[in-house]
Order: sequence, then C-alpha cells, then structure tokens
Amino acid sequence: MSLFSVNKPLEPRSRQLVTISSFVLPILLWCLVSYVPFIWHPEVEITSPGSVNYFREGMLVDKPVFNTESDKASAAGKAVPEGIPANPIYLPAPHEVLTAFYTSFTTEPKRSSELWLHESLWSSIQVIFYGFLLSSIIGIPLGVLAGTYDFFSRLFEPFIEFFRYLPAPAFGALAVAVLGIYQAPKIAIIFIGTFFQQVLIVANTTRKLDPALLEAGQTLGANNRSMLFRIVLPGILPDLYRDTRILLGWAWTYLIVAELIGTSSGITWFITQQARYKNFDNVFAAIMMIGILGLTIDLLLAWFGRRLFPWQKAN
Repeated sequence: MSLFSVNKPLEPRSRQLVTISSFVLPILLWCLVSYVPFIWHPEVEITSPGSVNYFREGMLVDKPVFNTESDKASAAGKAVPEGIPANPIYLPAPHEVLTAFYTSFTTEPKRSSELWLHESLWSSIQVIFYGFLLSSIIGIPLGVLAGTYDFFSRLFEPFIEFFRYLPAPAFGALAVAVLGIYQAPKIAIIFIGTFFQQVLIVANTTRKLDPALLEAGQTLGANNRSMLFRIVLPGILPDLYRDTRILLGWAWTYLIVAELIGTSSGITWFITQQARYKNFDNVFAAIMMIGILGLTIDLLLAWFGRRLFPWQKAN
C-alpha cells in the first residue's frame, strides 16, 4: 500500500516507523545543528586568547568579531587567537541536555528558599490537577445540558462564547487580589483557560449523538431523565472521554502563564531561574520534562480508555 493513499490507514509496520520518525527526525536535525560545524555555528569558543586582551579561554564571541581580532593580531605580528566553532549558549547540544536531565534532579538549589526540581514538578502537577478537576466538575455537566436541551444552550452558550475570547492571563492580577498569592490564583487561571472551551466542546460532542437513538427513546416513551441518563450520557461517554484527554493537554499549555503569578513555585519558576543563570541545558531539560510528563499521562489515559470502551477500538 502507498504511504500517501487518501483516507487510508497505513500498514501497522509503516505506522510504527512513521511514528518513531516523528521523534527521530527533530532529534537528528538538532544533532546536525549541534555537532556539524559548517551547518550553523555563528560563534567561536576561545581556546587560546592570543594577544587579544579581552578574550578569555572558554569565552563565546561572534564569528565576525573573532575574525576581525585575528586579522588585527596577524597584521600586527602578534599572537593570533584560536578557537573552535560553537553555537550560542541558548542552544545546548543534545548530550548536554541529557546530562541536565540527571543533574537537575541531583543539584541542590542555589538558595535555601528555592525548590528542588522534583518539588517544582510536583507543585505544577497539583496546580494542573486541581484546576482541571474543578473545570471538569462544572464544565462537563453544563456542556451535556447545553448539548441536550436547547433551553440550556440558549442560557449558557452566548455568554460562554463571549467569555472564551477573553485571555486567561488577563485575569492574573484579579485572581491574586481575590484569592491571595499562593496556589489558588494559579488554579484559577487553569480553570479559566479550560472551563469555557470545555463547555462548548462537550456541548458540541453531545449534539453529535446519533439522532436515531434519541428517536428510539422518545418512541418508547422515555422521559427527560431517562433520555439524559440512559441514552445521552452512555452514548457520548467514549467521545466525552476523548475530549477530556484533549482538554487536559490544553490545561498544560496554561501552566506556564498560571505559574508566573502569585508565589514563585512550580516548573515555570525553575525554568525562569535557570534561564537567569544561563543554564539553558537545564531549561531545555525542564521543558522536555513537561512534554514527557504530558505525553505519558495522555498515553496512560488512552490505554485506560481502550479498556473502558473496547467497542470503540472495534469500530
């Protein structure tokens, strides 16, 4: 089968290879940029300063500056500086980031008031959990009601459609003023960022329920309560579960914004501090940890979903 057949799934083996390639190709590109000097190395790492006073061993300078100083030293008959091609400090090589994955967990914070990386991660997970839980507890029932009954749709959705365009970060100062400076305003930002989208998405999913099921229930004389709890909810549960997985990823995107307000804690604080000290290998490691954590949670939820709704797999 061709790899590019329209609306046709790939063979299992091809699918696995393409999936692996989606990770391998960006890493390969990163390795090429990091380890192959003639591709992109705009700076020079000084190995010997020669006669240039302000050069220091290990210092990074722009390549034009290095060439200019080398030409001056050569023309004056003085010692010429030496160096090797290098990338800017904000683009560490893959092996440096891999090392940071270990050292960032084992390196003690510079100040006693700062958190270890595992403590920062745990703080962020708590913010995500409580923000998304509160959003789901309120948003899913409202979405189901709006998708089932036109009355609730007209009552909720116009305002929610308006409110969802208001950026959640704009409520940061207000959240701190109302809820204090600790975790509560961060949870509020996660809530605001996901709740309004959640209501609309769940309502849309509810409306996609097969009308034949509803007509069958009405024909058999089911009342409103039975229609809701015995036809609508069981009918949309697999899609509702899938929506929840997608929206959980949405909540992670608001984490960085949420943790910039209130007290300094969480993975965002760790990233900010490491960037301030120019430890960009730790910054890359922390960003990747967020991705790995989010992907792991999503894969676990997908695995759990296949066991909750086995007929979806058959379909």
